[in-house]
Amino acid sequence: IHCYRFKEFSSTSATTAVGTVTSRVTRNGNAIMDKDLLNHEDLAGDRGMIDDIFDETYREKEGPKPPLRYVWRNIILMSLLHLGALVALTLIPSAKIQTLVWAVLCFLVSALGITAGSHRLWSHRSYKATLPLRIFLTIANSMAFQNDIYEWVRDHRVHHKFSETDADPHNAMRGFFFSHIGWLLVRKHPDVIEKGQKLDLSDIKADKVVMFQRRYYKPSVVLLCFTLPAVVPWYFWDESIVISFFIPAILRYTIGLNATWLVNSAAHMFGNRPYDQNINPRENPLVSLGALGEGFHNYHHTFPYDYSTSEFGWRFNLTTAFIDLMCLLGLASDRKKVSKEVILARKMRTGDGSHKSG
Repeated sequence: IHCYRFKEFSSTSATTAVGTVTSRVTRNGNAIMDKDLLNHEDLAGDRGMIDDIFDETYREKEGPKPPLRYVWRNIILMSLLHLGALVALTLIPSAKIQTLVWAVLCFLVSALGITAGSHRLWSHRSYKATLPLRIFLTIANSMAFQNDIYEWVRDHRVHHKFSETDADPHNAMRGFFFSHIGWLLVRKHPDVIEKGQKLDLSDIKADKVVMFQRRYYKPSVVLLCFTLPAVVPWYFWDESIVISFFIPAILRYTIGLNATWLVNSAAHMFGNRPYDQNINPRENPLVSLGALGEGFHNYHHTFPYDYSTSEFGWRFNLTTAFIDLMCLLGLASDRKKVSKEVILARKMRTGDGSHKSG
């Protein structure tokens, strides 16, 4: 019974258990609009945090933008990584079927370390996980190699709090390439650093599993992202060491990175906006398919506290199915879920109308 006890939030102003419905001015990028909103502070307070709720008071500084400062180490490493992935593609016909299955398994595990781990659990606190599950997700997160959990959470909360502004690490207003990979190839905008330093990350610092990973992140990446995926095929079924390294390690890692980056780029540019047409993030089923459910992005930025990041349950959303399974096994609990009434009210109030056609 406890497993299926969701926290639901009502939109009815007379009976809401989470606060009043208020009218306010919201700013997102260059757009300014009036709209009715739920009291997000009350909703977030239920999770013990508000730093992933959009900050309507932020204003970009006037004057010229700071010049781009290239990070040549990242440019060289990312270029070599993608070149290695192209080499790996030519090796696929020569690989054993076990190696290809192992590469897919490594992809799924590492992806869950991001989607179910650093994103839904640690960034948004949309559900609770027991120690064994947190350890598993931390291992999977190191296999994904997308910065340690602490840094990932800090950047992601800044992304939500200052979405599509200078303080957003991968501001989509700067174009597809920048929001996809370019933001990793240049120095951060000063506002990103400034706002990131002011976030309350006490909940992350208090998690000993997260801080242990941060302390030993580099060796954990060498072991889990590159060594383990390459050694298993070579040792257990005599796969070529070249194929073992390039497909389960390099190609799998590159695909995992780009699947995550598409959430920052494509899901902020291509798709409909049935929940809030005044913000940039979109609903993109193709991104959801590749990123295990993270492409329902208009919904996610409208309701960042929903553990499913979607109103459609398991549809194109393997991460939601995983969290539900963990709850069934007693390893997760307290999933936050937005009620159907709140969702429908928000669609009618700020959506683009696309929900009417499905």
